[in-house]
Formats: sequence, C-alpha cells, structure tokens
Amino acid sequence: MKIINFDHLACAPLLPEAREIMLPLLEEDMGNPLSRHSMGEKPKKALEEARSSVAQLINSKPEEIIFTSCGSESNNQAVKGIAKAYTKKGRHIIASPIEHHSIIHPLKDMEKQGCEVSWLTVDSNGMVNPGEIAGLIREDTVLITVTTASNEIGTLEPIREIGKIAREKDVLFHTDAVAAAGSIEIDVIKDNIDLLSLAGNVFYGPLGTGALYVRKGVRILPLIEGGVQERGLRAGTQNVAAIAGMGAAAEIAKEKLAERRSHLIKLKDRLIRGTLETVPDSFLTGDEVNRLPGHASFCIKFIEGESMLLFLNMAGIAGTSGSTCSSEALKVSHVLEAIGIEPVWAQGSAVFTLGIDNTVEDVELFLKELQKVVERLRQMSPLINSDLAALPIRRKKKEREITPPNLPLN
Repeated sequence: MKIINFDHLACAPLLPEAREIMLPLLEEDMGNPLSRHSMGEKPKKALEEARSSVAQLINSKPEEIIFTSCGSESNNQAVKGIAKAYTKKGRHIIASPIEHHSIIHPLKDMEKQGCEVSWLTVDSNGMVNPGEIAGLIREDTVLITVTTASNEIGTLEPIREIGKIAREKDVLFHTDAVAAAGSIEIDVIKDNIDLLSLAGNVFYGPLGTGALYVRKGVRILPLIEGGVQERGLRAGTQNVAAIAGMGAAAEIAKEKLAERRSHLIKLKDRLIRGTLETVPDSFLTGDEVNRLPGHASFCIKFIEGESMLLFLNMAGIAGTSGSTCSSEALKVSHVLEAIGIEPVWAQGSAVFTLGIDNTVEDVELFLKELQKVVERLRQMSPLINSDLAALPIRRKKKEREITPPNLPLN
C-alpha cells in the first residue's frame, strides 16, 4: 500500500541529487577530511562545499557554520554554549514557552544550576510580543531564544523585530529554525540573528544532519570536546557523506524556494479549508495565514488524536500529534497548553506537514479518509454526549506568570 507522507518535518524523502553526491563518499572517497594524506582531499573538499551551500541558504559566511548531528544538538549547543561562555556578564535568559524540547529541557536544567529564565507569554496563535521581550531585557541578560516557527502549530514568529531589539540592547539572539529553514527565506544579516539551528532532513537532506550558525565574534563553548573539528567547537569525526548530502539539499532548497513555497501553500490551504468544512467541531491551531507554507495543525473535538492517527495510518496516511521528540509522552502538548487550549480538546490534536512530493490528489484522499475516521471514532466516544461538550475551546486568560512550561524531564 502506498503511504501518503503528511509528516515531512520528521521524515522527508531524500533528494536524488543528495543521494548521488553521498554515494562516492560512502564507497570510494571515504577518507577523513583531517587526514594529511591524499585520501582526505576529496572528503575535505566535499565538507567545505557543503558548508558553503548551507551558509548560502541563510546568507551567512561558510566559516560561521558548525555541523552537528541534528537540530536538537544544535539547540543544546546554542543555549548551553552561550550560557557557559557569558557567565561573567550574567545568567539571565529569555525564552518562549513554545520552544522545542531541545530548548526547554536544557533551560529547565540550567535553572536548577543557577540560571534565571524569563518565560514569555504567547497569544492564542502562539505569537510572542517583541515589546514584552524588550521589557524583560536586563544588564545580566545573555541570550534571547525564540523559535522561527513551532513545529506543532506552524506560526511564524516576528524574528526580524526580535533581532532588531536584541542587537540594539546588545543581547545575543538565537532562533530554532529547524522547522522553517528551506521553506521560507531566512537572512541572518537582515534579521540580526546571532545563532540559528537547522536540520538537513527537513529540506530533503539525510536524517541525522544538522548545523548551527554562530555569527563571527560570538563566543561559544563546545558541548563535545576532544578534537579540533568544526573550529574546535564540535569535536568528533564528521559524517562527511551525510553532510555532503545536506549541502546538496541546501543548494537546491535555495534555488527552488519560491517554487516550493507556492506548491506547499496551495496544498496547505486546501487541506485546512477542507478539514474545517468537512469535519464538524474541528479547529485550527496556530495562525491561519502567518504560518509555515506546508503546515496544518488541528484539534478535533470528542476524539483522541493518537487513535485518529492510527486509523489514518491504516488508510495509508502518515501524520503526527506533535513533535517527534515528544509524541510518545502521552501528555498534553506544552505548546497547546501555552496557547490556552483546554486539555480535553488538546487530546484531539494532530499535525500534518506537506512536502514537495505531495499532490492535490493526496490532499483530497486525506480529506475523505479523515472524515470517515472521525465519524467512526466519535461513534465510540463517551465525550460527545457528556457535559464536556459545552466546554469552550480555550481556557480563560490568566495573569502573566513567568514560569517554565509544565514538562517532565526525561
């Protein structure tokens, strides 16, 4: 049975061009780029060509790119590396409550070690307020970290405005662009970004590839020590073949950005409109317009999201209930909690991320199958005729609290 992939943020297909450039580095030119002999020449060249391609994707310099194993490592490197390097200035960090777990978990751990984190508030679409950020900056603030777009709700954050504020206040600004790089234009110079995380698999490179942009002049300490690779900021032999594949995918993503964006927006708009029209008591999470081009996320009342995804999978359609890193936790998403969704409705959440291999026919089949799955699950649901049916979508707003998201530590 053909599987329709609507989970591209987790498992996008590898581009043929990326595979083609990887194979010789796996079979013939498998030397170490640090070797002094001739076997290291081609791997070293491939490594630096990939670095240049990734840099061009975000308008940085090649020497400002550090290769990592994934977006989560890049995020950990950014927040921990900056906190350690700037302890003399202070230990205060500003972060949004809808960050990926690879930001939130390190920050919660750092709080136990003496760092102070000011957690921002977000509106009902998950948008942060740059004005709130400006008001929280202090003399001892060393870092602001706000995602470019949440992988769970897709809302695009006001990155340029935040970057401008951070630069004016002389505070470093990091953004997790893993869900966004390769699908929207990112310019680290125009946006005043000091550090940026990305992952190659999201723009059709190989799984297990990532990078961290660190602006020249920014001090950062390594997580992994013991080698001179990546300018001494990330020790360990580089996975040259995978990095080369990531570089090839980055180059193509840069070239085809507008074409891909147009294709994905068309599919996304039809999927969102069709779902809201054909599935009663469903609602969109995140901003309807200001969101990632191929991203659609919903809460569907009176059903359990994991059950819906299992039935869709049986019909040959792959989706997710949120971050791949958290979907096994079986807890209400901290992102949905932050935007005020009632927990009972948050249990019916699902995220669908489209890719360049998807078609209009895929979307139409999805809409047909989704309607059947929801009807079937609601026939078994004890909620539909309960007192909970009258419960509103969102909780009443509370006064602002600077508290960490309610997440368990692994």
